[in-house]
Amino acid sequence: MAAAAVCGASGRGRRSSAAGRGRGPTRGSGGCTSNIEVVGEAADGAAVIPLVRQLRPDVVAMDVRMPLLDGIEATRAVLRSVSEPPKILVITTFENDEYVYGALRAGADGFLLKRSRPAEIVNAVRLVAEGDSLLFPAAVRRLAAEYGNTSAREAMDRAALTEREADVLRLMTRGLSNAEIAERLVVGTETVKSHVSAVLAKLGARDRTQAVIAAYESGFVSPG
Repeated sequence: MAAAAVCGASGRGRRSSAAGRGRGPTRGSGGCTSNIEVVGEAADGAAVIPLVRQLRPDVVAMDVRMPLLDGIEATRAVLRSVSEPPKILVITTFENDEYVYGALRAGADGFLLKRSRPAEIVNAVRLVAEGDSLLFPAAVRRLAAEYGNTSAREAMDRAALTEREADVLRLMTRGLSNAEIAERLVVGTETVKSHVSAVLAKLGARDRTQAVIAAYESGFVSPG
């Protein structure tokens, strides 16, 4: 049985959702953990869209392999059809799964292993919800090396990043948060946020994960 759970961070007005098959990490972690509350479930990827529209979550944890509509297509559908779509966290058994990379390229913001511990689940949901650092940067780097392509090189050239924007993107690929980038470059956090926004806009990227994938696929940075 596939399962989808919608979670919310209490006290902040933030809501999130997760989808997985069987007894996935969100189901196994209980209904409410460290201010993250499970508020709904769906049986298949096809049922996620109406659930998201009804509950307006901030994060959807999506099993990458589901019947009827898998995690890749469900991710595309949510991002295409839902106004102000939530962040999407892909649930998978293996971190080097080509389906995971397909979901990330489709717009997912990160992924989570089914064997993850409750504390790791909470941290992953928060990181994806906040969107100011990259979840599992080393794994994304490996995925890009194994499944990526070089078709993004021209797009990166057209983006014409400034020297400082390029510096920020390189540090983003290492998984640094805005605060860590600010410390590294000796600038204010708001300045970093402005640079990150500029990088995303120039690359046509929805979020940090998409920008980092573009950086690797284009050869802007080396996965090695």
